[in-house]
Amino acid sequence: MTYRIGIVGPGMIATSAHIPALLKDGRAEIAAVTSRTHETAQKAAERFHIPGVYTSEADMYEKEQLDLVLICVPNAYHAASVRRAFEAGVHVFCEKPPAMNAAEASLMETAAADAERHLMYGFHHRFQLETIVLKKAVDSGELGDIYHMNVQAVRRRGIPGWGSFTDKEKQGGGPLIDVGVHMLDLAAYISGFQTPVEVMGVTHQRLGRKPGVGLLGDWDPHTFSVEDFASGMIRFENGSSLVLETSYAANTAEEERLNVSFFGDEGGADTSPFRMYGEKYGALLDTTPVFLDKMEERDAYDRQLAHVLDVLDKKAAPAPASQGTYIQQLVDAFYESAATGRAVSFR
Repeated sequence: MTYRIGIVGPGMIATSAHIPALLKDGRAEIAAVTSRTHETAQKAAERFHIPGVYTSEADMYEKEQLDLVLICVPNAYHAASVRRAFEAGVHVFCEKPPAMNAAEASLMETAAADAERHLMYGFHHRFQLETIVLKKAVDSGELGDIYHMNVQAVRRRGIPGWGSFTDKEKQGGGPLIDVGVHMLDLAAYISGFQTPVEVMGVTHQRLGRKPGVGLLGDWDPHTFSVEDFASGMIRFENGSSLVLETSYAANTAEEERLNVSFFGDEGGADTSPFRMYGEKYGALLDTTPVFLDKMEERDAYDRQLAHVLDVLDKKAAPAPASQGTYIQQLVDAFYESAATGRAVSFR
């Protein structure tokens, strides 16, 4: 079956990752694209030979018979775009984070259930080959009881010089809600979405409000309204803990560090570079997979969209939309704790 797909927001993530991934899959026909400006929509349509060009989501849904829509607009517009799609009876793939806050994410989750349509989120690190292998290892007990996780999504000078990433009104925050949310989701996905008890967070705005070297383009320090560094800790009901560090800009060695470290009573692991640590046969052993990049030509974005189409084909089960709400609740708690100077309790 060929699925008719619409694109809401043909920005960088849509044109560099999602549309190419869909075009590689014979089940996808990109039927329409919409943007607030006709020029942006027309440019994407010409590049990818998309027949339908719109500046209104409502017009697109009225004139096109779509099976799935990809929502790739700034965070502030996710909830409204998701609602419009469900009102039109269309399944939704929405870029991360789910929304601006947990209240919006919860409403989106409810809307999906009411419409009896799928709501899937763009946490593409779940679809890395290393993640797939590690998830199987953890589920089989290779690490034993995971009692602590270190989550890092740290950039040295990685403030985005394009889009609305430094605008709190449109994004809800900075690196925590943008890149940190990926690694936070990865930690939760691997460890099984443990029940949080308490969250403590701190945010800083030290480097983004002044000029500097930009490795991801130039940014305007005068309009920089998000945090450039966030850190915090989560304590879970089962006694385990998680420490998070995330930054757009920090004085550190590496250009970028995206990693989750897992500490279990039978073994440990890092996601990047992927390595597992254990004690066997009277020795300390490290396990490193080889030739993963040779096993499959598709990348994580390709596998993610193939999975979405598998869900529509009923060949795969979708991740519950509640997982997106869960991640958004943790992000909210970090920001609330940072703002109030007190830990946030989930009890």
